[in-house]
Amino acid sequence: MRHARDHRLSIEDYLARENDGVVRHEYVAGEAYAMTGASPRHNIIAGNVFARLRERARGGPCRVFISDMKLRVEAADAFYYPDVLVTCEPAGDDARFMTDPCALVEVLSPSTASIDRREKLLAYRSLPSLGEYVIVDPRRRHVLVHRREHGVWHALLLENGDDQVVIGCLDTPITLDDIYEDVALPDVCEPWEEYVA
Repeated sequence: MRHARDHRLSIEDYLARENDGVVRHEYVAGEAYAMTGASPRHNIIAGNVFARLRERARGGPCRVFISDMKLRVEAADAFYYPDVLVTCEPAGDDARFMTDPCALVEVLSPSTASIDRREKLLAYRSLPSLGEYVIVDPRRRHVLVHRREHGVWHALLLENGDDQVVIGCLDTPITLDDIYEDVALPDVCEPWEEYVA
């Protein structure tokens, strides 16, 4: 989640500060935005997705990261912290950030919902390696899957428990029941902005 704005800084200064700092920041065109803590539902959902994908990736060429791995999106002059990042590109153990994800997952929060749906959607679509960008609503069973097929992006809204998100680079289906396992959804859905596919 993004919260506060800091002073304008260079990419080098940003990366040095992130390595030394306690608070994480996302970076967009010289501006750093402090990340705030996430709700229990947010964490459980991200953990569920990570666990399912990590199990599939184990022993293979792909790696799965959760929350603390930075993603460099050069076309947007940005660094983000996706909730879940999947990459099949080789990188050293000391890599400070990834550049070639094949799948990204963001779990919405009130403070970042519009950023995840617009700014990050546009930025992530610029990544040639990306096949799926999955946006998960923690208030209700709504998962929006943006998928690139033959160079064209399509959006699909999933709402039923047995609906599946297929992460192509891992050839792994994840049902909504998997994503929302052990998550107590509220009886009333808070009035955030609705999905626009």
